[in-house]
Amino acid sequence: MIIVMKADASPEQISKVAEQVENIGLKPHVIKGSERTVIAVVGDEQDATVSAMETVPGVARVLPILAPYKVASREVQQEQTVVTVGPLAVGGGNVGVIAGPCSVESREQILDSARAVFASGAAGLRGGAFKPRTSPYSFQGLKEEGLKLLAEARAETGQAVVTEVVSPEDVDLVARYADVLQIGARNMQNYRLLEAVGQCDKAVLLKRGPAATVDEMLLAAEYILDGGNRQVMLCERGIRTFESHTRFTLPLATVPWLQARTHLPVVVDPSHGTGHAALVPSMAAAAVAAGADGLIIEVHPDPQNAASDGGQTLDFIAFEKTMAMCRRVAEAVGRQLN
Repeated sequence: MIIVMKADASPEQISKVAEQVENIGLKPHVIKGSERTVIAVVGDEQDATVSAMETVPGVARVLPILAPYKVASREVQQEQTVVTVGPLAVGGGNVGVIAGPCSVESREQILDSARAVFASGAAGLRGGAFKPRTSPYSFQGLKEEGLKLLAEARAETGQAVVTEVVSPEDVDLVARYADVLQIGARNMQNYRLLEAVGQCDKAVLLKRGPAATVDEMLLAAEYILDGGNRQVMLCERGIRTFESHTRFTLPLATVPWLQARTHLPVVVDPSHGTGHAALVPSMAAAAVAAGADGLIIEVHPDPQNAASDGGQTLDFIAFEKTMAMCRRVAEAVGRQLN
């Protein structure tokens, strides 16, 4: 349920309501808006509990939350969440761009990539240090050494570092180096991992699983939000369908659908969503036109010799042209790239 506080409710009244919610075995999430405060209550609430809360001083009204995801719902928070990490801003009219190689391979490779994508306007640097791969024989990443190289690149360019965390045990380690923790598609429903990043103070980029519904993605985000971490971005990276002409099918209708139902910003990954570098520029521009709050694009100095995902990766020149096209589209729809 949602407890809507009166516009003039005092901090003491808000704290008192939250305390009463906890006393009846439920969990309060206090959300302060520009006009008033609401308290999202999660747990197994009863009708009698709802009626009782309506009489508490400072409470304007009590409403049920109809969506299965509670804290992520627009019913709880009308204002869009804007995730800001260093120069990277995602949401609120900003189209935050995250770019870089699929995997951190060497110091020269990641530093060259960081400089190039930064020069083209990407405020976020992506790069995998831990790489969960379908085959156990594929490149698994440089692990902590890769994290150190990402941190070195950030020190030079100032970009926000976005990298994947693959297990709960690695959260503290990755958080020491990264600005945004990415939950990959394979781990979207790794609930222990979601709970771990929910207790972290780093922003989270949650990717949709290849066979997951949007409701399942939102419920995965709910695990993170319920842990207390409100800096969550959703990422549409394509789903598995019967089509074989692309690696996945990238459903851009997901963007406005999600934005109508959740306050969380929505990022699109046209690299994984298509699997073909030639298709990435068009789908990136289409994502911006559809209202995406961010893009995450794979870029490498030499895609043909990349350790992973070279076929869907742009080189520096192609990325620069893609950014120019996306910037024109963003301006046409009243948004700005950063």
